[in-house]
Order: sequence, then structure tokens, then C-alpha cells
Amino acid sequence: MSHGDTGSSGSPGVGTAAEGRSPEAGGHSRASKRAESRRRILDSAREVFFRDGFMAANLDEVAERAGVAKGTLYRYFDNKADLYVGVLADNGAAFTQRMRETVAGEGPVLAKLERLARFYLDHWLSHPQYFKIFWALDNQRVIGTLPPAVIDEVARLWEACVSIVDELLREGVATGEFRGCDTWGIANMLWTTSNAIIESDASETRRRIRRGSVEALYLQALDVIFRGLKPLCGDGR
Repeated sequence: MSHGDTGSSGSPGVGTAAEGRSPEAGGHSRASKRAESRRRILDSAREVFFRDGFMAANLDEVAERAGVAKGTLYRYFDNKADLYVGVLADNGAAFTQRMRETVAGEGPVLAKLERLARFYLDHWLSHPQYFKIFWALDNQRVIGTLPPAVIDEVARLWEACVSIVDELLREGVATGEFRGCDTWGIANMLWTTSNAIIESDASETRRRIRRGSVEALYLQALDVIFRGLKPLCGDGR
């Protein structure tokens, strides 16, 4: 109802909608506005961090892109590091959910791993800017030391992704589809190999040395690892 409407009964004491609105309704409205402001800040920060990296990112630009005052930005995030962690956590939660959706359902574990590998490759090639925000973790000698909270959040996100692969490997070992192995070690091998090959596409020199396509090398490398997981008495395909 508009502020000038009365209650439907028209009885004395009902008053206007503004006067009669429940505290809960007002609270929901404020919470919704806060959530929308936070979302705009995160979306704007993601663009700036992807483009400029952690050290060069300008929070004045983030606030301007989000359509909020800089003081408003600081009501949601204490500093640049806190905002950086917020972007990582926001992206990471969505990404790990998509990973789980990719491997959900019944079927051979190897087929799930292959689907996950394909999803991972397609995702990073379609969003190369995402790598920039994680690049900072391994290049602190270049950009300066990152706050511990940022490092901890990146580590948590990486561990969540590796854990999904580890779960699949353990399932494969339990069902006999894979031979017994250090599943956590293999999961890390797959993670590291995948990232190294995808990252090679960001450098002209590495692309030239690689010769073939990043997709061909990526799939071939993972196929070698997948073959090594099969029982020694398998069909050897």
C-alpha cells in the first residue's frame, strides 16, 4: 500500500500503512537494501580486482562503480583486504557448488572425473580474468605481502575444490573402479597439473613452447593420470 492508504476495514486506530507497518517488514526492507548494496560493491570490486590486481585496485573506483559513497563501502568491509576476501568467498562458494553439480548423480566415477575436468577447463578458458585474482597468492614478492586473511581464504577455497576431487577418488577406490592410492595426493596432483596447463595459455612464450592446443595437452595429461588409477588387472585401455 502507498503511504496514504488506510487499512482495508477503515476502522479507527488502523492508521496509515507507514504507521501500521510491522517492525519485521521494515527490517526486511532494510536488510534487502543492505544486501543489494553489498552485492553491488562485490560485483564492482570483482571487476576492479580482476583488472588491476590486489595492490593496484582503487577503492574509490569500486565505490563509484557500485554507486555508493566510499564511507558506505567501509560500513560493509573494513578495508581492501576484507573486500578482497569477500570477493574470493563469494566466487568460491558459487564455483564449488557448480563443481558438485557437475559430478552429481549415478554413474562410473571415471566419467564424473572426466566431466569435472571438462567443466574446469571450459570455465577457466571462458573466464581467464579469474586467474588474476588467485595469481596474487604465488607472487607476493612482486606485489607485496598479502594480509593473512586473504591467504587463508584462498587456501580454504582451494582445499574445498581439492576435497571434491578427493571424494570422487575415494569413491572410486571403495567401489574397486580405482586401485588403492593416496587419494589426497592424487587429488592435489590433478589440481596442480590442471592449473599449470591452463595457466600456460596466458603466456605467448609458453604457448609457443607448448606447440599444441591447451585443450589437447590438458586432456592428454589428465588421461595419463586417470589411466594410472585403474586396477593393475584392468583392461589396460
